[in-house]
Amino acid sequence: EVQLQASGGGLVQAGGSLTLSCTVSGLTGDDYAVGWFRQAPGKDREGVSFISASNEDTYLEDSVKDRFTISIDKAKKTVYLLLNNARPGDTATYLCSVAQSLGGTIVRSLRAGTMRASTRVWDTWGQETQVTVSS
Repeated sequence: EVQLQASGGGLVQAGGSLTLSCTVSGLTGDDYAVGWFRQAPGKDREGVSFISASNEDTYLEDSVKDRFTISIDKAKKTVYLLLNNARPGDTATYLCSVAQSLGGTIVRSLRAGTMRASTRVWDTWGQETQVTVSS
């Protein structure tokens, strides 16, 4: 059974940094992608950052690409999302998800705009972790 364990949320002041972690278990090989999503109160869930395990290709949404960094430790099957220069607008519950196959194709397609982040390839989710940015 594939499972994801997310951690690292908390309270940070505006301009500060925070690192979220997402560890994948129950998955063999590296033909997968991990995505970070967030949902603010009263808003729809949105994709934030994505990484392919096979080639470490990444895609970040325009709203965060100059401030967030996504990386992976493939040996640990752990994906990190570094939130730099946090803004109050980053306050949300954050979730990670895994697409269990064709990870490289998925991330490439997201960057090309030929696939939406909300696609059903994201079939397994970790628990929520709350990020609160104070002004």
